[in-house]
Amino acid sequence: MTASFALPPRYRVLLAGVFSQILCIGVARFAYTPLLPVMQQQTWLSDAQGGWLAALNYAGYMLGALAAASIHSIRLKDTLYRITLLLAVVSTAGMALTESFWLWAAMRFIAGFSSSGAMLLASGLILHWLIGHRQRGELGIHFAGLGIGILVAALAVELMLYLALGWRAQWWGFTALAAVLLLPAWRWLPRPEKPLAGAAGSAAREATPPTRTFMRLMLAAYFCAGYGYVISATFIVAIVEREPLLAGAGNWTFALVGLAAAPTVMLWDLVARRIGYLGALITAMSVQVVGILLPALTASLAGVLLSAVLYGGTFLGCVSLVLTMAGRLYPKSPARLMGRMTLAYGLAQIAAPALTGMLAEATGHYDLGLWLAGGFVALGAVLLAWLRRVDRTAQRLDAEAKIPMAD
Repeated sequence: MTASFALPPRYRVLLAGVFSQILCIGVARFAYTPLLPVMQQQTWLSDAQGGWLAALNYAGYMLGALAAASIHSIRLKDTLYRITLLLAVVSTAGMALTESFWLWAAMRFIAGFSSSGAMLLASGLILHWLIGHRQRGELGIHFAGLGIGILVAALAVELMLYLALGWRAQWWGFTALAAVLLLPAWRWLPRPEKPLAGAAGSAAREATPPTRTFMRLMLAAYFCAGYGYVISATFIVAIVEREPLLAGAGNWTFALVGLAAAPTVMLWDLVARRIGYLGALITAMSVQVVGILLPALTASLAGVLLSAVLYGGTFLGCVSLVLTMAGRLYPKSPARLMGRMTLAYGLAQIAAPALTGMLAEATGHYDLGLWLAGGFVALGAVLLAWLRRVDRTAQRLDAEAKIPMAD
């Protein structure tokens, strides 16, 4: 850990966020996606039950979002962030300790709560630190950890399958990895301090909060984005493995999602500097529609791999752009809006996996679920295009995205 002190403080803070993403999202949340078909093969877990476990994960995430939105003390948020890191390790180990659906449900709920620490609390703490030290308030590097986490989860499951490890041993392997990731995620994010003199001048923007039109349309659009995101995030490995010609390619497809997501988050920051936050968000969601629908349109390996790249390269950019906008609107307390946005995102993520799992069990495939997801994301892009055209808050945010700042 001593080598970390050779890094500039900005990058040490951002890397703390990266490790928190790999721990709370990549391991505690996304290990379930490549392990779902393994658990279905080796236990009694059905499609519908797998969908309900995913839904409970997002219910826990929503509780975490409510906590993040309701806590005003920055030091209390820091304490809760560290608690969620510990919960990520505990909930991962808990999956290996039982074959009870209800205990698994409890662990997925706790894992969901822990993931809010990396997505919301860490995001807010990092933005607080960046703004307080006169740094550009962009979260691309932080959210790249989510893509890396997906990649790590997929490759870890593939390696453990090669070693002929069962589902329980694989969860124990992820627990060991989680314990290692806990250290930098905990140590490299400083405890909150008062901002440097003159560094909080941007806080004056709080005097012009978003309009009602902005909030209504943005919340509706982000709900649509959440619906589209969660279907591929939860079921992509199972979808691929059910195609006879693609059996064995599921984990590699999921790895490609993470490989595409990690660098493209930072790319969407650059796109936003050129065409604004809303313009970048509309573009990302439009591309994501194609990525979601491709597995329903073709069973070819090329089509599935292209789907993974398009989906992976956009879904995380959408999250990063929205949460960065929250930091722009509320620079002193970014979690104030992050929590509300995440509640809209999370509501969709509770309903969508359960509905998709039941549809898959009834029809024997996931095509209908994919069409619903693609339709929701397309509707979200339309809502954002309308918002960008008619609302002054949206226009101001797009203008601010293009203003150069010191890095």
